[in-house]
Amino acid sequence: MWKRALDRAGVGEPRLRRDYTEQRRVVRRFATAEYAAARLLLPAALVPHVVAAVAFMHDTDDRIDRGAPDERAAALAEWVGLVQKAFAEGDSELPVLRCLARTAERRPDVRVYVDEFLRGCEREVAWQAIADEEELEQYVREYSLPALMLTACLLAPADPGARAVFTGGCHRLIHAMQRFDFLEDLSEDVRAGRPGVPADAVARHRADLTRPGAALGRLVVEQADLATIDLAAAACLTDVVEPSYQPFIRALIGVQRLRLDAVRRAGASLATRSSGPPAPAAAALLLREITARARPARRAGR
Repeated sequence: MWKRALDRAGVGEPRLRRDYTEQRRVVRRFATAEYAAARLLLPAALVPHVVAAVAFMHDTDDRIDRGAPDERAAALAEWVGLVQKAFAEGDSELPVLRCLARTAERRPDVRVYVDEFLRGCEREVAWQAIADEEELEQYVREYSLPALMLTACLLAPADPGARAVFTGGCHRLIHAMQRFDFLEDLSEDVRAGRPGVPADAVARHRADLTRPGAALGRLVVEQADLATIDLAAAACLTDVVEPSYQPFIRALIGVQRLRLDAVRRAGASLATRSSGPPAPAAAALLLREITARARPARRAGR
């Protein structure tokens, strides 16, 4: 099935097929649920390009996420140079960039969002804390949304009006995801000295981010409630994408609901441990969408 996906995506050269296969293994390892949803629910021709974009995003994040701010900035500058060289030459010494260059060649929207994402990375390497909701919105708009659009643009409708609705839905989706990303990783981020929960909310609840307590529990509930509002608004995405993409969008949003439910259950214990969606529930959700997707095909074959 993967070979067929490469064929349909127009990836014929042996080296590039190996490159895409390598990126597939990377993505499957660090984003298991999301990879399974894409692999099983998206048209085969799209999957290698999704893999290339996600692998590039993950590689970028990994390169700029270590060290002091000046070290991270230097790593970003070096990486931007390598990306630009790959686009200019259509080739690279790095498999992840060879795949990205081919995907951007076949899907030009990806190149636009690569540039936006790399500009947003300047904010990512510089921030130490988020002061308030306004600053969180700026972080999402400049960094998180372009990161999501690296892959989401592959599903975007062509009609300008529908595309505007789609982009707005993606904004609401990633705003929710970023908020509970910061909650899921709270203990790790606090140890690193970079908590993502807005500082004014922490002060308002007088919460201690380093240990469980009632105040931290109230803070988690507040942030989860705000994420719930954005996640509900993101449901508009299923109304504007092509029917063949709808099962994947529903599954993606469904997995985020599972993540949010897990954050709520964890509550104040997020001070000492991370959380994530329960694997059996994610698998059941995916199975429901696979079954729903198969029904129209069976009816059409009668």
